[in-house]
Amino acid sequence: MGQEPIHGRGSQSNPGNRFEKAAYHPDPDADEPQTPRPLTQLLPDRSRSIIAHNDSPDIGFKSGVNPYRGCEHGCIYCYARPTHEYLGFSAGLDFESKILVKHEAPELLRAELLSPRWQPQVIGMSGVTDCYQPIERQFQLTRRCLAVLAEFRNPVALITKNHLVTRDLDLLTQLAAFQAVTVSISITSLDADLMRIMEPRTSIPQRRLAAIQKLSSAGIPVCVLVAPVIPGLTDHEMPAIIAAAAQVGARYAAYQPVRLPLGVADLFEQWLSIHLPDRKTKVMERIRGMRHGKLNDCNFFDRMSGEGIFAEQIDGLFRIACRQAGITSGGPELSTQHFRRPLQAGDQLDLFEGS
Repeated sequence: MGQEPIHGRGSQSNPGNRFEKAAYHPDPDADEPQTPRPLTQLLPDRSRSIIAHNDSPDIGFKSGVNPYRGCEHGCIYCYARPTHEYLGFSAGLDFESKILVKHEAPELLRAELLSPRWQPQVIGMSGVTDCYQPIERQFQLTRRCLAVLAEFRNPVALITKNHLVTRDLDLLTQLAAFQAVTVSISITSLDADLMRIMEPRTSIPQRRLAAIQKLSSAGIPVCVLVAPVIPGLTDHEMPAIIAAAAQVGARYAAYQPVRLPLGVADLFEQWLSIHLPDRKTKVMERIRGMRHGKLNDCNFFDRMSGEGIFAEQIDGLFRIACRQAGITSGGPELSTQHFRRPLQAGDQLDLFEGS
C-alpha cells in the first residue's frame, strides 16, 4: 500500500538536513505512526538587516526583501526549500510549517533606505518566499514594507501567488504614479484540483486571475508569470494561461521551467509517486531532457530556461501564445528618478535654525 497523502501540505515527508550528521530513520518493520499533519509554527527572526543582495546575472534585480523565511503555501517544487536547511530545519514539511517572521522588517527597511550608502534601485519582494503567504493577513509586514517604499518612492517588483496582494492596492497605486511598481502573478496551472495538491495553500487559479483584473484596472502594471512550467504535466497549459491573463488585463508575460535543486528533486519525485504515479516517469525524464540528463542545472541563464528539444518547444509555445494574446514578454522598466529621503525631525530643526 502506498503512502497516504498529507492533506494541506505539499511535501509529504521531512527528510534529513544535509548539514546535520545525525538523522532519524524509522524502522520499516516497526509499527510506527505515519507522519502527522504538522501545524504551522511561527518563530521570531532576529535579523538585523532586511535588504539582501545578489550578484546573479540572470536575476532581474540586485536587492530583495523577504519578510518571512519558509512559506506556508507549500508548493512542492519550490526552489527555496533548501534555504531552510541553513536554519537547521528540513527542506520538507519544516519549510512550510516552521515559518520565521521578521517582525522588525519595516523598521529595518526604513533605516537602510535612509542610509546615504543606499543607492536607489529596484527591490524584489518574494524572490525567495512569497511575501503574501497566509500569515501576512495577521502580521501585515509586506504592507508595512510597501508603505516605506511608497514613502521613499523606491521601485519594487512584487511576485506572488496570492489574491491578498489586492489588499494593498492603495499603496501600489501610489508607487505606480511614479513608475515604481510592477506585480507578477504566478500561475502554474488553471486546474484547481492539481493546484490543491501541488500548491495547497495558494489562491486558486480563478482568484489569481481576479487579482490580475483588479490590479490592472487600477493602473498597476501586471505580468503573468507562468512558473514553473513542468514538462509533461503543465506545459500544455501555457497558451490558455497567457490568454486568460491577457483577457483580464495582464500586459506582460514571462515563464520559467521547473528547477529542482538539491533535496527538492527527491521531494518532488516522492510527491509524484503519491499523487500522480502514472505521470512520474514521463515528467522526470522530460525534466532530465531539459537539464543535460540531470534534474537540476545550476549554471547561470541555463537554469532559467533549460536546454534541448523540450526547452525549445516550451520557449516556442510561449512566444506563439504571447503573440496570439497580444501580450508583451518581459516587463516594464521601473524608475528610480523620483526616489527621495523624507526629512527627519533633526533635519527640520536645522532648517529653522538656518533661517
